Amino acid sequence: MNKRLNERGLRGASGFTLVEMLMVVVIIGILSGIVVAKFGNRGEMARINATRASIAAIGSAIEVYQLDTGRFPSSLNNLLTSSGEPNWSGPYIRGDSTAIADSWGTAFSYKAASGGDYKVISAGPDLQLGGADDITSF
Repeated sequence: MNKRLNERGLRGASGFTLVEMLMVVVIIGILSGIVVAKFGNRGEMARINATRASIAAIGSAIEVYQLDTGRFPSSLNNLLTSSGEPNWSGPYIRGDSTAIADSWGTAFSYKAASGGDYKVISAGPDLQLGGADDITSF
């Protein structure tokens, strides 16, 4: 049998070399890095927007509570269960205590001011109250 061999001594061998495979892996890595950098913040922005929506819903529940009872709740748990307030007609929020937590699972901070105002605060992505990334009702 007359078989022709190429320069390497292999008959008809074709395929990728190790260098070519490494180049493909590097290119895929660079492209995935670009995609992650471009779209990686989308999840965080979705959590921030969901937390803002939760704060708005809690604010509405606080105002309905205030209309029913004549005062602001002493804590956000009063929106879920009555502690003997007259004219309480809640629950004002559906769900359990997780309904009064932000998108990161941290409980909202609530402060009722004596001047008839209130503030609902999320610690934000860093999970620490008092930072620049806090999300507030005002």
